[in-house]
Amino acid sequence: MFSKGQIIFGIIFFVIFAIIIGYTYRKDLKLHKRFYAGSIWILIAFIGFILLISAIKFLL
Repeated sequence: MFSKGQIIFGIIFFVIFAIIIGYTYRKDLKLHKRFYAGSIWILIAFIGFILLISAIKFLL
């Protein structure tokens, strides 16, 4: 399926990518708090909408 080199590359890539994403998130944390303060309610509404659609599909 995958060679040993491809698996090692994938693991190293994932670790480095996660570190870079974490670093940039920490760097921009003040901006995130300022511009995306109410975004949690959008996420909750979106998840609720998906659950509602799933419930309707299950019941019908």
